[in-house]
Amino acid sequence: MSSEKKRKPEGGDRAKKRYRTDGSPIWGKRSIDGPGVWVSCVKGKEKQTVGELYDLFEHLASEMWPEEVAADSKEDDEDAEEEEEDLEKQIAKELETIKKPRKEQRFANCNTNTTCVVFISCKPPVDPIKLVNRHIANVEETGVTRTRYTQRLTPVTGSCVANAPEIKSLFERALKRFIAEEEDPEKAYRYKIELRSRNHNTLTRQQIIDTIAQCVPSTFTVDLEDPELFVLVEVFKSVCGIGIVKDYYAHQKFNVMEIANAKNQEGKFAEGEGRVVEKPKADGEVQNNP
Repeated sequence: MSSEKKRKPEGGDRAKKRYRTDGSPIWGKRSIDGPGVWVSCVKGKEKQTVGELYDLFEHLASEMWPEEVAADSKEDDEDAEEEEEDLEKQIAKELETIKKPRKEQRFANCNTNTTCVVFISCKPPVDPIKLVNRHIANVEETGVTRTRYTQRLTPVTGSCVANAPEIKSLFERALKRFIAEEEDPEKAYRYKIELRSRNHNTLTRQQIIDTIAQCVPSTFTVDLEDPELFVLVEVFKSVCGIGIVKDYYAHQKFNVMEIANAKNQEGKFAEGEGRVVEKPKADGEVQNNP
């Protein structure tokens, strides 16, 4: 019949665009998302790299962002010490323990399906840039990487779809966050954009660089030889991640293997005692893994 109602296309509501508070559109969900750390590793050792990074990052995060102990834990301990306790109270305690949510994982591996490339996403309050900076400082001080297959670490404060509007919005948010944490927010920096692009053919390198450069404050100046500030841009397939760091070149471009080797070659360790891999024991002590 001609009077039949036209059927609305399925998923019509889902097709509507969503927008952030700054007016930029929010695109579809990605398999690689959020703040995290891009990692280059030994070929064929991607799975082992993920495992060793879980151990390393959890160890660092427990020191930098210790989990809060429940306020009532002390009271529970005191109650447990009472000589007599009625059965109902014991059952109530057991039920409360069962209902407590499991500990949320702060790190998650996002499968890249690419050799030598790993991405570990980080959940708040973990800051991937602070996390990597702490590890780099530890390796420079000790010559110990605590990993065997991990090479370069590239922290990013966020991820987006690799198109010009999204990249622009992500960089503006990353820069705003960086400036807010600086002692002198008015300081004019010498900067350089460090771009690494893999399996991406939508935007050219120059288009990506130009998109970011037009958002940089006019007081900043480009310095390709001796920059103070580095804008790390990781483009992988349809995803772009951005992080803003300092002293990137001074720290061997965050290649922990090179940092450890340089430290061990300083002669501060006796022959046969140079260390590249060292992992913490379960009780917090340190052991050597040749």
